Amino acid sequence: MYKAPVEDIAFTLKHVAGLGPALEEGAFGDLEEDVVDAILAEAGRFATEEVAPLADIGDRQGARIADGRVTIADGWRDLYRNWTAGGWNGLTAAEEFGGQALPHMLNVAALEMWNSGSMAFAICPTLTMGAVEALHAHGSDALKQTYLPKLVSGEWTGTMNLTEPHAGSDLGALRARAERRDDGTYRIFGQKIFITWGEHDAADNIVHLVLARLPDAPAGTRGISLFLVPKFLVNADGSLGERNDLFAHALEHKLGIHGSPTCTMIFGDGRFGAEKGAIGWLVGEENKGLACMFTMMNNARLAVGMQGVAVAESATQKAVAFAGERTQGKAPGWSGSGMSPIIEHPDVARMLLTMKALTQGARSISYSCAHAIDMARRASGDLQHWQERAALLTPIAKAFSTDVGVDVASLGIQVHGGMGFIEETGAARYLRDARIAPIYEGTNGIQAIDLVTRKLRLSDGAEVRSLIAELNAIADDVRRSNLDGFGSTANRLDAAITDLAETTDWLLVQLSAGKTVEALSGATPYLRLFGLTLTGCYLAKGALAEAGDGKQPARVALCRFAAENLLAEAAALKDTVIGGAASLAAARLVLA
Repeated sequence: MYKAPVEDIAFTLKHVAGLGPALEEGAFGDLEEDVVDAILAEAGRFATEEVAPLADIGDRQGARIADGRVTIADGWRDLYRNWTAGGWNGLTAAEEFGGQALPHMLNVAALEMWNSGSMAFAICPTLTMGAVEALHAHGSDALKQTYLPKLVSGEWTGTMNLTEPHAGSDLGALRARAERRDDGTYRIFGQKIFITWGEHDAADNIVHLVLARLPDAPAGTRGISLFLVPKFLVNADGSLGERNDLFAHALEHKLGIHGSPTCTMIFGDGRFGAEKGAIGWLVGEENKGLACMFTMMNNARLAVGMQGVAVAESATQKAVAFAGERTQGKAPGWSGSGMSPIIEHPDVARMLLTMKALTQGARSISYSCAHAIDMARRASGDLQHWQERAALLTPIAKAFSTDVGVDVASLGIQVHGGMGFIEETGAARYLRDARIAPIYEGTNGIQAIDLVTRKLRLSDGAEVRSLIAELNAIADDVRRSNLDGFGSTANRLDAAITDLAETTDWLLVQLSAGKTVEALSGATPYLRLFGLTLTGCYLAKGALAEAGDGKQPARVALCRFAAENLLAEAAALKDTVIGGAASLAAARLVLA
């Protein structure tokens, strides 16, 4: 059973990601460390005691649909109500709408715990939080006053309606349409697929943010508008009114996250009411909806990265517990009676340590991204630097962390052996759940494209070089520490950072020369190179902080393992990025 690693989470926030120095500098007003610790402790308790015990029920039962109405798994409705009663939905939302205006770092840490408890449950409030941010940034005052208090409290939930059967990543191809009405509203028509928590019985209302085209809209992505379309219309006094003309046509039968109702939504077919067309209100400006939706998507990308971290943490806990109890053979040096626990076998220990190192690395990257977002919103210094740092880290946090979630969950099954392939043990659920995360909210391939073509060129490459300089400083600190426990960590970090720096320079040269194909051929391995290098350096940063506190150097040992066992891949990734484009182009004929 999952137990929230509150101590590890707090340590990473404070000593690796930057929360500790930010608190000391007063970046978050009068927020004190003891309040942070109390919030994390209660989030951990709720995730451990209330969310995690219902995860298997959600996985086995899934959601059920009848006559367009969706019922979620047994106990989940009460779980959601208890979660909102705790005020968790409004951690970072503005105080004027009932939020607590706390740092995004705390929200991201809490999201990790909710997702470790049940990824299928946590994705509902994740989307609501994204809807809150998009509406707060782009909605009219009237829309904010009507919808934000209920969304912030979690009494109403939010969704994101982008994908259509023929339009996935290419949103320029979407066909959902909107028609203007004289009263300032719009009528929405069309079909959307893969709509997470598009219909359910946990909340009183569901607020859909829908991308659609106006009749005179330009072609492509320049002609997309964003509309707020509630399940129930809202009366002038704030009470719920008539049912809007939209419904869930079907539920998707998915590989994982069974407890999350993923819906095919139909807008405007006349099922409810005499006049066809779902009533909606414009968010932002006409034909500029994609920019508004990206506010929600950018929020969601880091949140999805946290799903990868969360599943990796749960899978690791389960594998470590199993390996400590399962006995097979006699490990080298085993002096006990009978068979030894499999955790004593070197190969099993290697898998478990790989799982722990990758999980902690992904956590550190994601929390550091959240810290940059916080500083961009609150810092009084170099806002451009923090905005660019957040932009640079977001695709890495999303893609590397979700790849880690899949890899670690797969290793967890391997540790379990044949029992891992049996559903009753629960190890397989983590892999089934994790597999969607590299796909939605922008596939990891798209994240790699974004990193290479847009984020590397921020300030003409100055921001990425600034981050690499920080990593070099960490490696130097390891070398100066003279701790025997680090082994060859400093040298391994130096090599990986050099590989990253040289590969970055090569990509920037290709882009400047207009050789986009050459650059994009290595985008995905480059993102992994970046993620692994950050993992090694952030583990070292944490290890140095722990050693400085005089504690037992467990983090030093994990850092050394990662440096000496995982970072060797960096050189190969560099070679793939720089030397792989020609062979990729030549081999395409094999696909004909």
